[in-house]
Amino acid sequence: MLTVAVIDYDMGNLHSVCKGLEKAGVIPQITDSPAELERANAVVLPGVGSFDPAVQHLRSRNLEEPIKQIIASGKPFLGICLGLQILFESSEEGTEPGLGIFRGVVRRFKPEPGLTIPHMGWNQLQLTQPQHPLWNKIGENPWMYFVHSYYVDPADPLLRAATVPHGTQTVTAAVARDNLIAMQFHPEKSHSTGLQILSNFAAWVANESFALKAG
Repeated sequence: MLTVAVIDYDMGNLHSVCKGLEKAGVIPQITDSPAELERANAVVLPGVGSFDPAVQHLRSRNLEEPIKQIIASGKPFLGICLGLQILFESSEEGTEPGLGIFRGVVRRFKPEPGLTIPHMGWNQLQLTQPQHPLWNKIGENPWMYFVHSYYVDPADPLLRAATVPHGTQTVTAAVARDNLIAMQFHPEKSHSTGLQILSNFAAWVANESFALKAG
């Protein structure tokens, strides 16, 4: 059975993420050990909270370089919510530098009449990389659950795998490149459609692991 390492840095709802992964058919392993991250078939970086404490906690546990090395190695990597934002260079929420895996900034929603900030609740995705394997069997404009006041603004618009509208603003809901996909919404809280995404991730991991063994 596949093992997926879920990074523990005191900034994520690990229980719900792990439950979702178990339902998707993988064994989640909560860890902050670089050696265990290396041994796992894939890695998940969850996150709930604020940007600066998140990157500070990662660095205090000496996890920044292992995360960068794992992503560079080609191992499947999934970021969720704050775990998406800290992959970027900086955030308007704080002053700490992000991990810089992707070029770009995390921005706050602009106030506008009638707009609620944070963006919280169910909203529909527009898939901009519709052929990505994580979007299999979820439909053209799936409903996902969001809770956030900030969104990522990639320097390269081709990174966007999905967008979402909030008021008059259309922002990035997911990014994908090679072995890495990260999303602002919570698949583990998005009922059957979110579970389908996690199942797709498990299938993607299985295919990648098979390819590595065959190679």
